[in-house]
Amino acid sequence: MSIANFFNRPHYTSEATQFIDELKARKPELEAEQRAGRALLWDKAVDREAQAEYQAGRVPQQAYVYQTKG
Repeated sequence: MSIANFFNRPHYTSEATQFIDELKARKPELEAEQRAGRALLWDKAVDREAQAEYQAGRVPQQAYVYQTKG
């Protein structure tokens, strides 16, 4: 008996993984819909010039925000 077989365990899939696999089997277009939703909300082109202007215009925050100067 080799040591590799001694520690070998039966294949395990969690209930969450089984649920997702069943969902994908029942609705194969789900992944494409998720990618379309992500593209709609998150995958945006970044305007590097505008981003640099925003960073240049930042005002440094003081150590304690609510302390008044005076």
